[in-house]
Amino acid sequence: MKKKIIFLLSAFILFSCSNIKPITLDDEFEIEKPYTLTLIATGDNLFHETIIKTFKQGETYNFESIYSEVKDLIQNADIAFINQETVMAGEKFGYSGYPTFNTPQTLAQTLADTGFDIVNQANNHAMDMGKAGLLATLDLWETIEGITVLGARKSGDHHKIITKNNITLGFLSYAHSLNGIPLPADSPNLVSMNNKNKMAQEIDALRPLCDFLIVSMHWGDEYELVEPVKSQKDLAAFLAEHNVDLIIGHHPHVLQRVEKLPRPDGKETLCFYSLGNFVSNQIEKERILGALMLVTFTKDTNAQTLSISDSGLIPVVCHFEQDYTNTKAYPLYSYNEELLEKHLLRRRDKNLNLAFFNSVVVRLDTKVIMQYPF
Repeated sequence: MKKKIIFLLSAFILFSCSNIKPITLDDEFEIEKPYTLTLIATGDNLFHETIIKTFKQGETYNFESIYSEVKDLIQNADIAFINQETVMAGEKFGYSGYPTFNTPQTLAQTLADTGFDIVNQANNHAMDMGKAGLLATLDLWETIEGITVLGARKSGDHHKIITKNNITLGFLSYAHSLNGIPLPADSPNLVSMNNKNKMAQEIDALRPLCDFLIVSMHWGDEYELVEPVKSQKDLAAFLAEHNVDLIIGHHPHVLQRVEKLPRPDGKETLCFYSLGNFVSNQIEKERILGALMLVTFTKDTNAQTLSISDSGLIPVVCHFEQDYTNTKAYPLYSYNEELLEKHLLRRRDKNLNLAFFNSVVVRLDTKVIMQYPF
Protein backbone atom coordinates (compact mmCIF):
# COMPACT_ATOMS: atom_id res chain seq x y z
CA MET A 1 0.00 0.00 0.00
CA LYS A 2 2.83 2.38 0.86
CA LYS A 3 4.49 1.71 -2.48
CA LYS A 4 1.25 2.63 -4.31
CA ILE A 5 0.88 5.88 -2.35
CA ILE A 6 4.50 6.81 -3.03
CA PHE A 7 4.02 6.13 -6.76
CA LEU A 8 0.88 8.28 -6.94
CA LEU A 9 2.53 11.09 -5.03
CA SER A 10 5.57 10.98 -7.31
CA ALA A 11 3.37 11.03 -10.39
CA PHE A 12 1.42 14.04 -9.03
CA ILE A 13 4.62 15.95 -8.40
CA LEU A 14 6.03 15.05 -11.84
CA PHE A 15 3.00 16.09 -13.86
CA SER A 16 2.09 19.14 -11.78
CA CYS A 17 5.58 20.55 -12.36
CA SER A 18 5.85 19.68 -16.03
CA ASN A 19 4.76 23.16 -17.16
CA ILE A 20 6.99 25.07 -14.77
CA LYS A 21 9.85 26.83 -16.59
CA PRO A 22 13.18 25.98 -14.99
CA ILE A 23 15.07 28.86 -13.44
CA THR A 24 18.04 29.89 -15.55
CA LEU A 25 20.86 32.36 -15.24
CA ASP A 26 19.06 34.64 -17.70
CA ASP A 27 16.12 34.97 -15.26
CA GLU A 28 18.33 36.36 -12.52
CA PHE A 29 20.61 38.44 -14.76
CA GLU A 30 18.76 39.64 -17.85
CA ILE A 31 21.15 39.70 -20.80
CA GLU A 32 20.81 42.89 -22.80
CA LYS A 33 21.28 42.42 -26.52
CA PRO A 34 23.16 45.08 -28.49
CA TYR A 35 21.32 47.49 -30.76
CA THR A 36 21.63 46.85 -34.49
CA LEU A 37 20.72 48.83 -37.57
CA THR A 38 20.89 47.73 -41.22
CA LEU A 39 21.62 50.19 -44.02
CA ILE A 40 21.14 49.31 -47.67
CA ALA A 41 22.42 51.55 -50.48
CA THR A 42 22.25 51.61 -54.26
CA GLY A 43 24.35 53.17 -56.95
CA ASP A 44 23.14 55.32 -59.83
CA ASN A 45 19.43 55.60 -60.57
CA LEU A 46 19.93 56.97 -64.06
CA PHE A 47 16.77 57.47 -66.11
CA HIS A 48 17.46 57.58 -69.83
CA GLU A 49 14.88 58.85 -72.29
CA THR A 50 14.08 55.28 -73.30
CA ILE A 51 12.91 54.53 -69.75
CA ILE A 52 10.72 57.61 -69.72
CA LYS A 53 9.10 56.74 -73.06
CA THR A 54 8.45 53.05 -72.34
CA PHE A 55 6.81 53.70 -68.95
CA LYS A 56 4.37 56.34 -70.11
CA GLN A 57 0.77 55.36 -69.40
CA GLY A 58 -1.62 57.81 -70.99
CA GLU A 59 -0.77 61.22 -69.62
CA THR A 60 1.27 59.95 -66.68
CA TYR A 61 4.30 57.76 -65.92
CA ASN A 62 4.30 54.66 -63.73
CA PHE A 63 7.74 53.33 -62.75
CA GLU A 64 6.67 50.96 -59.95
CA SER A 65 7.42 47.71 -61.79
CA ILE A 66 11.09 48.69 -62.23
CA TYR A 67 11.68 48.06 -58.52
CA SER A 68 9.28 45.18 -57.86
CA GLU A 69 12.01 42.51 -57.65
CA VAL A 70 14.13 44.46 -55.14
CA LYS A 71 11.34 46.08 -53.11
CA ASP A 72 11.48 43.53 -50.29
CA LEU A 73 15.21 44.08 -49.93
CA ILE A 74 14.78 47.83 -49.72
CA GLN A 75 11.85 47.75 -47.33
CA ASN A 76 13.34 45.21 -44.94
CA ALA A 77 16.47 47.26 -44.27
CA ASP A 78 16.16 49.75 -41.43
CA ILE A 79 17.37 52.59 -43.66
CA ALA A 80 17.69 52.66 -47.46
CA PHE A 81 19.82 55.06 -49.54
CA ILE A 82 19.67 55.82 -53.25
CA ASN A 83 21.80 58.01 -55.50
CA GLN A 84 19.14 59.73 -57.61
CA GLU A 85 21.28 60.68 -60.57
CA THR A 86 18.67 62.84 -62.30
CA VAL A 87 16.61 65.82 -61.24
CA MET A 88 12.80 65.80 -61.34
CA ALA A 89 12.11 69.41 -62.22
CA GLY A 90 8.65 69.01 -63.72
CA GLU A 91 7.05 68.82 -67.15
CA LYS A 92 7.58 72.51 -67.94
CA PHE A 93 11.35 71.85 -68.19
CA GLY A 94 10.77 69.07 -70.72
CA TYR A 95 11.49 65.43 -69.94
CA SER A 96 14.87 64.35 -71.23
CA GLY A 97 17.70 61.86 -71.01
CA TYR A 98 21.39 62.06 -71.85
CA PRO A 99 23.20 64.44 -71.71
CA THR A 100 20.95 66.71 -69.61
CA PHE A 101 18.42 64.68 -67.66
CA ASN A 102 14.97 65.55 -66.33
CA THR A 103 12.80 62.70 -65.06
CA PRO A 104 9.01 62.76 -64.48
CA GLN A 105 8.13 63.69 -60.92
CA THR A 106 6.07 60.54 -60.32
CA LEU A 107 9.37 58.75 -59.75
CA ALA A 108 9.79 60.49 -56.38
CA GLN A 109 6.74 58.86 -54.79
CA THR A 110 7.66 55.52 -56.40
CA LEU A 111 11.08 55.60 -54.71
CA ALA A 112 9.47 56.41 -51.36
CA ASP A 113 6.92 53.61 -51.80
CA THR A 114 9.75 51.22 -52.70
CA GLY A 115 11.22 51.94 -49.28
CA PHE A 116 13.97 54.49 -49.79
CA ASP A 117 14.50 56.94 -46.93
CA ILE A 118 17.64 58.82 -48.01
CA VAL A 119 18.06 60.38 -51.46
CA ASN A 120 21.40 61.74 -52.64
CA GLN A 121 21.22 64.64 -55.10
CA ALA A 122 24.89 65.66 -55.04
CA ASN A 123 26.06 64.40 -58.42
CA ASN A 124 27.27 65.69 -61.76
CA HIS A 125 23.72 65.98 -63.13
CA ALA A 126 22.35 68.06 -60.24
CA MET A 127 22.39 71.27 -62.30
CA ASP A 128 21.17 69.80 -65.60
CA MET A 129 18.03 71.98 -65.43
CA GLY A 130 19.80 74.88 -63.75
CA LYS A 131 19.13 76.34 -60.34
CA ALA A 132 15.38 76.46 -60.95
CA GLY A 133 15.30 72.77 -61.88
CA LEU A 134 17.16 71.67 -58.78
CA LEU A 135 15.01 73.88 -56.54
CA ALA A 136 11.89 72.38 -58.11
CA THR A 137 13.29 68.90 -57.35
CA LEU A 138 13.95 69.87 -53.72
CA ASP A 139 10.43 71.30 -53.49
CA LEU A 140 9.11 67.96 -54.74
CA TRP A 141 11.03 65.98 -52.13
CA GLU A 142 9.56 68.20 -49.40
CA THR A 143 6.11 66.87 -50.32
CA ILE A 144 7.17 63.23 -49.88
CA GLU A 145 6.89 62.04 -46.29
CA GLY A 146 9.85 60.30 -44.71
CA ILE A 147 12.51 61.38 -47.24
CA THR A 148 15.86 62.89 -46.24
CA VAL A 149 17.77 64.60 -49.06
CA LEU A 150 21.57 64.68 -49.03
CA GLY A 151 24.01 66.86 -50.91
CA ALA A 152 21.68 69.63 -52.10
CA ARG A 153 19.65 72.17 -50.16
CA LYS A 154 17.85 75.48 -50.40
CA SER A 155 19.40 76.51 -47.10
CA GLY A 156 20.56 75.07 -43.79
CA ASP A 157 23.15 72.55 -42.68
CA HIS A 158 24.98 70.27 -45.08
CA HIS A 159 24.80 67.31 -42.71
CA LYS A 160 21.83 65.15 -41.80
CA ILE A 161 21.40 63.10 -38.62
CA ILE A 162 19.08 60.11 -38.39
CA THR A 163 18.45 58.06 -35.24
CA LYS A 164 16.83 54.64 -35.35
CA ASN A 165 17.07 51.58 -33.09
CA ASN A 166 18.97 53.76 -30.58
CA ILE A 167 21.75 54.22 -33.14
CA THR A 168 22.56 57.65 -34.55
CA LEU A 169 23.90 57.98 -38.10
CA GLY A 170 25.43 61.19 -39.41
CA PHE A 171 25.44 61.77 -43.19
CA LEU A 172 27.37 64.06 -45.51
CA SER A 173 27.51 63.99 -49.31
CA TYR A 174 29.81 65.49 -51.93
CA ALA A 175 30.05 65.66 -55.74
CA HIS A 176 33.21 66.05 -57.76
CA SER A 177 31.67 67.82 -60.77
CA LEU A 178 28.59 69.56 -62.15
CA ASN A 179 29.52 68.86 -65.78
CA GLY A 180 30.92 72.35 -66.21
CA ILE A 181 27.81 74.14 -64.95
CA PRO A 182 28.78 76.61 -62.20
CA LEU A 183 26.83 76.98 -59.00
CA PRO A 184 24.83 80.23 -58.93
CA ALA A 185 26.66 83.16 -57.41
CA ASP A 186 23.75 83.73 -55.03
CA SER A 187 23.57 80.03 -54.00
CA PRO A 188 27.16 78.77 -53.59
CA ASN A 189 26.05 76.04 -51.17
CA LEU A 190 23.23 74.66 -53.30
CA VAL A 191 25.24 71.47 -53.97
CA SER A 192 28.01 70.11 -51.73
CA MET A 193 31.24 69.87 -53.73
CA ASN A 194 34.54 68.12 -53.08
CA ASN A 195 36.63 70.66 -51.20
CA LYS A 196 38.98 69.17 -48.65
CA ASN A 197 39.12 72.20 -46.37
CA LYS A 198 35.35 72.45 -46.16
CA MET A 199 34.91 68.70 -45.98
CA ALA A 200 37.34 68.49 -43.05
CA GLN A 201 35.45 71.19 -41.17
CA GLU A 202 32.07 69.55 -41.74
CA ILE A 203 33.24 66.02 -40.93
CA ASP A 204 35.06 67.05 -37.78
CA ALA A 205 32.02 69.02 -36.59
CA LEU A 206 29.66 66.09 -37.23
CA ARG A 207 31.88 63.37 -35.77
CA PRO A 208 30.96 63.95 -32.07
CA LEU A 209 27.25 64.16 -32.86
CA CYS A 210 26.72 60.62 -34.14
CA ASP A 211 27.59 57.01 -33.43
CA PHE A 212 28.54 56.35 -37.05
CA LEU A 213 29.57 58.89 -39.69
CA ILE A 214 28.75 58.10 -43.33
CA VAL A 215 29.92 60.04 -46.37
CA SER A 216 28.40 59.68 -49.83
CA MET A 217 30.95 60.37 -52.60
CA HIS A 218 30.12 61.01 -56.24
CA TRP A 219 33.65 60.63 -57.57
CA GLY A 220 36.14 58.93 -59.85
CA ASP A 221 36.26 58.27 -63.60
CA GLU A 222 33.43 56.66 -65.50
CA TYR A 223 33.62 53.00 -66.56
CA GLU A 224 36.78 52.08 -64.58
CA LEU A 225 35.80 48.53 -63.70
CA VAL A 226 36.78 47.11 -60.26
CA GLU A 227 39.85 49.27 -59.58
CA PRO A 228 39.27 52.89 -58.44
CA VAL A 229 41.42 55.69 -59.82
CA LYS A 230 44.02 57.56 -57.78
CA SER A 231 41.74 60.51 -56.99
CA GLN A 232 39.24 58.16 -55.33
CA LYS A 233 41.91 56.40 -53.30
CA ASP A 234 43.40 59.71 -52.18
CA LEU A 235 40.01 61.00 -51.06
CA ALA A 236 39.22 57.73 -49.30
CA ALA A 237 42.47 58.04 -47.33
CA PHE A 238 41.57 61.65 -46.49
CA LEU A 239 38.15 60.58 -45.19
CA ALA A 240 39.74 57.82 -43.13
CA GLU A 241 42.11 60.38 -41.57
CA HIS A 242 39.00 62.16 -40.31
CA ASN A 243 37.57 58.98 -38.78
CA VAL A 244 34.69 58.42 -41.20
CA ASP A 245 33.06 55.03 -40.63
CA LEU A 246 31.58 54.32 -44.06
CA ILE A 247 32.00 55.67 -47.60
CA ILE A 248 29.25 55.06 -50.18
CA GLY A 249 30.74 55.59 -53.65
CA HIS A 250 29.00 56.08 -56.98
CA HIS A 251 29.40 57.73 -60.42
CA PRO A 252 31.68 55.32 -62.39
CA HIS A 253 28.54 53.38 -63.54
CA VAL A 254 30.40 50.11 -62.97
CA LEU A 255 31.25 48.11 -59.87
CA GLN A 256 34.49 48.78 -58.03
CA ARG A 257 36.16 46.97 -55.18
CA VAL A 258 35.71 47.42 -51.44
CA GLU A 259 38.49 48.41 -49.06
CA LYS A 260 39.09 48.92 -45.33
CA LEU A 261 41.40 51.79 -44.45
CA PRO A 262 43.09 52.42 -41.08
CA ARG A 263 41.97 55.41 -39.01
CA PRO A 264 43.80 57.54 -36.41
CA ASP A 265 41.37 56.37 -33.71
CA GLY A 266 42.37 52.74 -34.25
CA LYS A 267 39.23 51.72 -36.13
CA GLU A 268 38.71 51.24 -39.87
CA THR A 269 36.90 53.12 -42.62
CA LEU A 270 34.84 50.80 -44.81
CA CYS A 271 34.89 52.10 -48.39
CA PHE A 272 32.64 50.94 -51.22
CA TYR A 273 34.33 52.72 -54.13
CA SER A 274 31.45 52.29 -56.59
CA LEU A 275 28.10 50.51 -56.45
CA GLY A 276 27.68 50.78 -60.22
CA ASN A 277 24.37 51.42 -61.94
CA PHE A 278 21.16 50.53 -60.19
CA VAL A 279 18.74 51.40 -62.99
CA SER A 280 19.77 52.66 -66.42
CA ASN A 281 19.56 51.84 -70.10
CA GLN A 282 23.29 51.97 -70.77
CA ILE A 283 24.12 49.25 -73.28
CA GLU A 284 27.53 47.91 -72.22
CA LYS A 285 27.52 44.64 -70.29
CA GLU A 286 29.69 46.00 -67.46
CA ARG A 287 27.13 48.76 -66.88
CA ILE A 288 24.07 46.56 -66.40
CA LEU A 289 25.68 45.00 -63.30
CA GLY A 290 25.46 46.99 -60.07
CA ALA A 291 25.03 46.13 -56.42
CA LEU A 292 23.19 46.92 -53.23
CA MET A 293 25.51 47.59 -50.31
CA LEU A 294 24.27 46.01 -47.07
CA VAL A 295 25.87 47.08 -43.79
CA THR A 296 24.94 46.26 -40.19
CA PHE A 297 25.85 48.73 -37.44
CA THR A 298 26.06 47.45 -33.87
CA LYS A 299 26.08 49.34 -30.59
CA ASP A 300 26.11 47.75 -27.16
CA THR A 301 23.57 48.94 -24.60
CA ASN A 302 26.17 50.92 -22.69
CA ALA A 303 27.33 52.66 -25.89
CA GLN A 304 30.88 51.57 -25.15
CA THR A 305 31.33 49.48 -28.29
CA LEU A 306 30.42 50.68 -31.76
CA SER A 307 31.18 48.57 -34.83
CA ILE A 308 30.20 47.63 -38.34
CA SER A 309 29.48 44.03 -37.50
CA ASP A 310 28.65 42.82 -41.01
CA SER A 311 28.82 44.07 -44.58
CA GLY A 312 28.56 42.84 -48.13
CA LEU A 313 27.19 43.36 -51.62
CA ILE A 314 24.03 42.02 -53.23
CA PRO A 315 24.75 42.08 -57.01
CA VAL A 316 21.91 43.51 -59.11
CA VAL A 317 21.28 43.17 -62.84
CA CYS A 318 19.40 45.90 -64.71
CA HIS A 319 17.23 44.04 -67.20
CA PHE A 320 15.68 45.54 -70.35
CA GLU A 321 14.45 43.93 -73.53
CA GLN A 322 13.98 44.67 -77.21
CA ASP A 323 13.21 48.36 -77.86
CA TYR A 324 14.27 49.05 -74.25
CA THR A 325 11.03 47.69 -72.82
CA ASN A 326 10.51 46.06 -69.39
CA THR A 327 13.38 47.76 -67.55
CA LYS A 328 13.65 46.12 -64.13
CA ALA A 329 16.29 45.62 -61.41
CA TYR A 330 16.83 42.00 -60.34
CA PRO A 331 19.04 40.62 -57.56
CA LEU A 332 21.61 38.41 -59.27
CA TYR A 333 20.55 35.50 -57.05
CA SER A 334 17.09 35.53 -58.67
CA TYR A 335 18.24 36.27 -62.22
CA ASN A 336 18.48 33.35 -64.66
CA GLU A 337 19.37 32.33 -68.20
CA GLU A 338 15.75 32.55 -69.33
CA LEU A 339 15.64 36.24 -68.40
CA LEU A 340 19.11 36.87 -69.76
CA GLU A 341 18.08 35.40 -73.12
CA LYS A 342 15.48 38.20 -73.37
CA HIS A 343 17.94 40.97 -72.46
CA LEU A 344 18.61 43.46 -75.23
CA LEU A 345 22.36 43.06 -74.71
CA ARG A 346 22.18 39.26 -75.06
CA ARG A 347 20.66 39.76 -78.48
CA ARG A 348 23.72 41.80 -79.40
CA ASP A 349 26.32 39.67 -77.61
CA LYS A 350 25.67 35.93 -77.39
CA ASN A 351 28.72 35.60 -75.13
CA LEU A 352 27.00 37.59 -72.37
CA ASN A 353 26.18 35.05 -69.65
CA LEU A 354 25.80 34.68 -65.90
CA ALA A 355 29.43 33.60 -65.65
CA PHE A 356 30.45 37.10 -66.76
CA PHE A 357 28.55 38.68 -63.87
CA ASN A 358 30.12 36.24 -61.43
CA SER A 359 33.58 36.94 -62.82
CA VAL A 360 33.17 40.61 -61.92
CA VAL A 361 31.77 40.23 -58.42
CA VAL A 362 34.50 37.83 -57.29
CA ARG A 363 37.05 40.59 -57.94
CA LEU A 364 35.44 43.08 -55.55
CA ASP A 365 37.23 41.83 -52.42
CA THR A 366 34.16 41.67 -50.19
CA LYS A 367 31.43 39.30 -49.14
CA VAL A 368 28.96 38.69 -51.96
CA ILE A 369 25.41 37.93 -50.80
CA MET A 370 23.76 35.41 -53.11
CA GLN A 371 20.55 34.77 -51.23
CA TYR A 372 17.77 36.81 -49.62
CA PRO A 373 19.47 38.19 -46.48
CA PHE A 374 16.52 39.09 -44.24
